[in-house]
Amino acid sequence: NEDAFTVSATALPDGAPAVVAIVCDGVSSATRPDEASLAASRAANESLLAALPCGTHPQQAMHDAILAAAEAVNSLADPAAPSHEHQPHVNAPACTLVGAVVTPTLLVVGWVGDSRVYWVPVDRSAPPARLTEDDSWAAQMVAAGLMNEAEAYADERAHAITGWLGADSYELEPHTASFKPDRPGVVVVCTDGLWNYAEGAEEMAEVVPADAAERPLHCAQVLVGHALDGGGHDNVTVAVLPFPAPQQGAGSA
Repeated sequence: NEDAFTVSATALPDGAPAVVAIVCDGVSSATRPDEASLAASRAANESLLAALPCGTHPQQAMHDAILAAAEAVNSLADPAAPSHEHQPHVNAPACTLVGAVVTPTLLVVGWVGDSRVYWVPVDRSAPPARLTEDDSWAAQMVAAGLMNEAEAYADERAHAITGWLGADSYELEPHTASFKPDRPGVVVVCTDGLWNYAEGAEEMAEVVPADAAERPLHCAQVLVGHALDGGGHDNVTVAVLPFPAPQQGAGSA
């Protein structure tokens, strides 16, 4: 398993609850990808749990957490290894990262790579949404207007990532965004092992059980089951966080 995740809870300075989920997917073409994802998820989680109670704004805390994760992954690289440009099999350990912070009034997401966050409102009359944009070849083609989304994701190069955490990555660009949902819902944080089988926001919402906000752990299990039933051709990791943040934390599988 090249995925790793953390789900934890803390409190903001005013006592309001904050729930944190970090999901990482090891880059299979790199060496020791499982170590990379584990190091990144732990470092990001620890960074957020240290910053949020001190009053750091959740979006800034998420940005700093991604940098902390990158540093942790970079430290795994073997400085004596030959250049990956000449020997691809010795690529430095690498992974993607996606995370979410949920408070009673705010939802913050952050990512590098192609793991995703989806928003699914309890009231299904409101539309669900994907809250992240992939760092991938397909996303670049769509953004450049060279292909539509269906064409890009049908291409064999679709899932080639253009951003990751690792010593051999290009210049790191942590992405963060904040939202203030106007209704209760659930936040689905997942690797492509899940979203390959429910790519669009509407597709994801169809799989999320109606009682997901009350039973987040069950929802996570249902989503993992959906990916396995679809073929399960990749590691599947998903965390489900109710919004607004519940006093008792969240569920994951």
